[in-house]
Amino acid sequence: MRKKIPQATAKRLPLYYRFISNLHKQGKTRVSSKELSEAVKVDSATIRRDFSYFGALGKKGYGYNVDYLLQFFKTTLEQDEITEVALIGVGNLGTAFLNYNFMRSNNTKIVMAFDRSREKEGKKIGGVPIYHIDDLEAKLGDVEVVILTVPASAAQDITDRLVALGVKGIVNFTPARLSVPKNVRVHHIDLSVELQSFVYFMKNYPLDDEEETEEQ
Repeated sequence: MRKKIPQATAKRLPLYYRFISNLHKQGKTRVSSKELSEAVKVDSATIRRDFSYFGALGKKGYGYNVDYLLQFFKTTLEQDEITEVALIGVGNLGTAFLNYNFMRSNNTKIVMAFDRSREKEGKKIGGVPIYHIDDLEAKLGDVEVVILTVPASAAQDITDRLVALGVKGIVNFTPARLSVPKNVRVHHIDLSVELQSFVYFMKNYPLDDEEETEEQ
């Protein structure tokens, strides 16, 4: 994203875009910050602050023009461009990703998958071809984004191969903390940690007492 905005704001933009897209499909022409707040479960003040980073997106007393917002988010999130993604590790989680694939509701598409199993080699899941991991260097091509769903013990070795191939972004679903150069972005998503954190907050921080914190 070209504009330097808080990461917390950047993470909410796809959420806003999804709701605005639905409004557009319903034929709605405008939406208030209150309506948007109720739909995406983000308070109105936060929405107005998020939008303020991009200038005047709405008018006081009128709200936001749905068509304008739709085009704005399309451009900002580069929705007209499809980002091709590779998946490595066709286990239960990897298979779920292939069957879902993000093309149905997003601007990303898994175009190939890799696994160490010779039994899976040559097959397709969700229309996505599966190659053996030994063919990574031969098949990856210009793909710069990878979803990693391999055992933790194999994660760093595969990451080193991906970096050597010019991959710029890795979504890591393994417990391993990956070491990469500064020009490679890694998002760590450990589902067990997320669940533990959720249960802790659910028990110790009642919703009425929560205050949103901005990640700068």
